[in-house]
Amino acid sequence: MSMPSKLKNLNLFNDGESYLGQVTEFKLPTLTRKMEEYRAGGMLGPIDVDLGQEKIEAEWKCGGMMLQVLRQYGAIRHNAVQLRFAGAYQSEDSEAVDAVEIVLRGRHSEVDAGTGKVGDDTEFSVKTSVSYYKLSINGRTEIEIDMVGMVFIVDGVDLQAAQRRAIGY
Repeated sequence: MSMPSKLKNLNLFNDGESYLGQVTEFKLPTLTRKMEEYRAGGMLGPIDVDLGQEKIEAEWKCGGMMLQVLRQYGAIRHNAVQLRFAGAYQSEDSEAVDAVEIVLRGRHSEVDAGTGKVGDDTEFSVKTSVSYYKLSINGRTEIEIDMVGMVFIVDGVDLQAAQRRAIGY
């Protein structure tokens, strides 16, 4: 019987600056395909038609005020901020540690500086809208999504290559 691999430690980098000791939580982006139900004459039942990638967002929290984030708020470019999540995953039946890295480019869509109350812990929450996403495990790219560049790679296969060729991209 094998045990699941669990997150044992993490760090977050914002444009190369380490948030070690400051980042308390990072919600890994949910990847969702936009699907539309379709059924036509001669079909036994409906199928889902894949219409592309849904919006990608990252949500994360720090233990206090993050000046760098405040200075990035309202960035003009869709890919103005680069975040890099580094996670150490390990199962209870192995000494091996898997390095999980998620590189994101985007801009902050929401900054919540929390509540100010003397003597209470503070929490600084950020939501980042993502235009580029890359998930690597132990140095191997598993998924790469570039919304603007029309790149969608899964397990080494670029699933958008034929469409880019078809439209002269």
